[in-house]
Parts: sequence; structure tokens; C-alpha cells
Amino acid sequence: MTPLVSIIMGSTSDLPVMEKACKFLDEMQVPFEVNALSAHRTPDAVEEFALGAKDRGIKVIIAGAGMAAALPGVIAASTTLPVIGVPIKGMLDGLDAMLSIIQMPPGIPVATVGVNGAQNAAILAVEMMALADDALAARLADYKSGLKEKIEKANRDLAEVKYQFKTN
Repeated sequence: MTPLVSIIMGSTSDLPVMEKACKFLDEMQVPFEVNALSAHRTPDAVEEFALGAKDRGIKVIIAGAGMAAALPGVIAASTTLPVIGVPIKGMLDGLDAMLSIIQMPPGIPVATVGVNGAQNAAILAVEMMALADDALAARLADYKSGLKEKIEKANRDLAEVKYQFKTN
């Protein structure tokens, strides 16, 4: 299989957050790769990865980073592929990482999801690729339909919870 999505994290300590993206892509049957690259510790490797990603068949890059959170922006500076940044909670509850990722200069966009939002990053990546893949679009539609069913079930379950002054 040739990976279509590349999940990059600054170190393996980010894996508990980023594995949510892995699980979603697996569920959607989207081939992906996972690597640890550091914008600060391995800048040459990050640039080499970003410059070669498109030629290797990658369609979307998901990059997670905490603290200074330079990784998504550094990748975006060296590729024309869409990059989705995942700010990872560390110091300041992830606000520092989020601000680092969203404040990109003109010409170097990075889509950004919420703090620790790796699953949403994967969903966004799938939405992008589903524009040109009807089978993937169908799997995504089934997933989204399942979200609705979860809430409807939750409301049925809540209707069974009884309290003396509960009115519904």
C-alpha cells in the first residue's frame, strides 16, 4: 500500500494524542504512515520529508506538535500539500501550541484543529480526499450518520432516567 496521509509528530510522547488520527484513518481504510520528526532536533529530515511527500503519493499531512509547535509550519513551508496542525496539550493547556500553529505568515497556511484534536484532523483529511473518491465519501457519510445515531440513542437513554422533578 502507498500511504495517502502522513502523520508526523515531534516525538513518540505525542503518540497518545496522534493515535486517534491513526485509528480513524484505519477505520476509513485510508493508507497512512506515521513518523516522528522534530522541527528543532531534525530540521534537515523535516525539510527532506516535506519536499518529497508529494512525489511519494502523500495527499495530506497531519502534523502534531506541542509547546513551540513549529513542526506543522516548517512542513507547510516546504510543500504544496495541505497540512493540518494538531496543537498538543503541554504547557498552558495547549494554548501556546495552538497559537504557534494558527499564526502562520501569508502564503504558508496550516489548517488547525483544536488542542489534542487528532481525530478531527484525520476527519478533515478524509473530507479533503473524499472530494475525489466516491467510495471514501460513502464511508465518511456512514461514519457521520453514525454520529447522529449515537446522539439519538443517548436521548432515548436519557428519557429512561427518572427523577422526581424531571419533566421529560
